[in-house]
Amino acid sequence: MNKTIRRASVFALLLVFALLVRATWVQFYEARALADDTDNRRNAIETYSRPLGNIIVAGKAVTGSARTTGGDLAYKRTYTNGRLYAAVTGYASQAYAPTQLEGIYTHLLNGTDNRLKTVMDTVTGRRADPGDVLTTIDPAVQKAGYDALGGKKGAAVAIDPKTGRILAVVSTPSYDPSSLTDANTAGTAWQKLTADPDKPLVNRALRQPLAPGSTFKLVVAAAALEDGLYASVDERTDSPDPYTLPGTRTVLKNENTSAPCENAPIRVALQYSCNNVFAHLAVQLGQDRLRATAEKFGFNDDALDVPVRAYASVYPSGMDKSSTALTGIGQFDVTATPLQMAMVSAAIANGGELVSPHMVAQITDGGGDVLKDYDDEAASKRIVSASTAEQLQSAMQTVVEKGTGTNALIDGVTVGGKTGTAQNGENNSKAPYAWFTSYGKADGKEVAVAVVVEQSDAARSEVSGNGLAAPVARAMMKAALT
Repeated sequence: MNKTIRRASVFALLLVFALLVRATWVQFYEARALADDTDNRRNAIETYSRPLGNIIVAGKAVTGSARTTGGDLAYKRTYTNGRLYAAVTGYASQAYAPTQLEGIYTHLLNGTDNRLKTVMDTVTGRRADPGDVLTTIDPAVQKAGYDALGGKKGAAVAIDPKTGRILAVVSTPSYDPSSLTDANTAGTAWQKLTADPDKPLVNRALRQPLAPGSTFKLVVAAAALEDGLYASVDERTDSPDPYTLPGTRTVLKNENTSAPCENAPIRVALQYSCNNVFAHLAVQLGQDRLRATAEKFGFNDDALDVPVRAYASVYPSGMDKSSTALTGIGQFDVTATPLQMAMVSAAIANGGELVSPHMVAQITDGGGDVLKDYDDEAASKRIVSASTAEQLQSAMQTVVEKGTGTNALIDGVTVGGKTGTAQNGENNSKAPYAWFTSYGKADGKEVAVAVVVEQSDAARSEVSGNGLAAPVARAMMKAALT
């Protein structure tokens, strides 16, 4: 064989080899990428070729599947009491990506999760029977919060402090997920929902951090006790009234000008929500020590999954003393979700230990066998000492019994709470946020609840945590405990 023929042969072999490599790449890599592409119509056809698995609340499915007429998508998702549970389920749509539990467990619910496959499924390539998601939601608590919020814009979360089970996740105004399930009509509904200035698609309970106002004073009180700044909630503090923000001429006022806030003990300061005491405590502690305590409760955690990813609640850094003072009353750049403030009350109610909050108890396969048990995996960590928690429980009970939170009282139930009214808008130009975080105990049962009302029909002068948020928390605690 002469040199020219040999070279031509080698070149031809290289071309064949390159073709084989390219064919292998297309078959095994690009084909998988195309198969996984969300815009691939075949995926939607396959997903909706049969009924989906269900999301379960207290043993009953709040989701379903209905046969469609015409088109290549045989089934569509349906919802029972869709508006009530929208903040829990999210939606599974033929036109849009799924959200909340529908999105997190989409492969389980449509049967493509590898954990669902039997040996025969693997051999035949048949799609496995879909699994189910069993939630921790208590329908009575969920409904109590939803009904109590009514037409207000707001949110509420209820947690069992002993187990970490999330008993309610409420966000209002809500929406009907059924309006988004059918590809033929979802577009119109989507445009209407996204154009709504009240943003009903936003999960305010988990993903809308707002200034927590005076509810954050519980974190400041915990830090002061844990750091030994004061040994008891009944020890008088060194807190001038009026209090001038450090380095400024700005005087921080108390809402109740006749309240005994000068040098008030932490119990009295919580009872009357004395701004001067907690602003001064924040400066005495310093931003680093206060942030450390806040982070123990869960602030600044950008990976809080319940299993829906919750937005981080924030305690800021890099502040001067005047800004640090404002963080002591839950203002400046402090933000929190209702989930976060429910976690604060849950840890205090549970003797200083926080059990990982979760709203899914188990996931099961098509035959009902448990694939994962989240209750068994719930971790517990100590946030504050048992002594600090006991003192804060007592002080929170004082708030409800004879302080700013009397609207949360329930006959036969031990209730502790903290109100909050947070400034909103530049120079407080918008209606304030009304907050209430609390716990209730009765007959061996416990519940922690946090509520925020962003907007209501109440006059600005009537907006308060006790007036708007405490009745919602009361209704949810009553449903959980009685």
